[in-house]
Amino acid sequence: MSIVEEFIIILGISLDIFAVMECQGSLVAKVEKKQLVVFCFILVMGQAAALGIGSFISLLLCKTAAEENEIFLGQVAAAVIFFCQGVRLFLKAWRNERIVEHREENFDLGEFLRLYGRTSMFTLLTGLALGFLGGNLFIVLLLLAVTTILVTVIGMYTGYRLGFEHKIKAYLAGGFLLAAGGMDVVLGHIWNFI
Repeated sequence: MSIVEEFIIILGISLDIFAVMECQGSLVAKVEKKQLVVFCFILVMGQAAALGIGSFISLLLCKTAAEENEIFLGQVAAAVIFFCQGVRLFLKAWRNERIVEHREENFDLGEFLRLYGRTSMFTLLTGLALGFLGGNLFIVLLLLAVTTILVTVIGMYTGYRLGFEHKIKAYLAGGFLLAAGGMDVVLGHIWNFI
């Protein structure tokens, strides 16, 4: 995979975090910079761990000498993972779960961790798919760290200033990017087959 392809996938999964942070930002009375740094740290470490575990699992599954059928099955699994994640984000946009916007003096760290826990499962699947495709783990982790920090900060301030209404756009954009990543895997296989 190229860096551009890896970035598209990482941005696609990161837009889910953007939407969560936008919703959280719409609830706080004031964005605390120290708290935001802690959130960035938690998210980057959690995302890196989930991606690394997924990549490690893919290495264990492909430990033996890769045959052409195994490579094909890995590509199919990666495409299915990307398409399913894209569909999940499209469904989240379609459902448009409303939240009651009310200011909170303190940020609920427990709720934040619960929301993130659900998201990290999909990052693990992304790590699995990128491992099947032979992505460069160091580059992917670097892209993930930078993207996660950016979407966390931008999402928090967007929610604080504008409310949570842009989460639908984030879900749609993330779903489109992940579906495009799945299509890229399929087209890449077809291109290599020809």
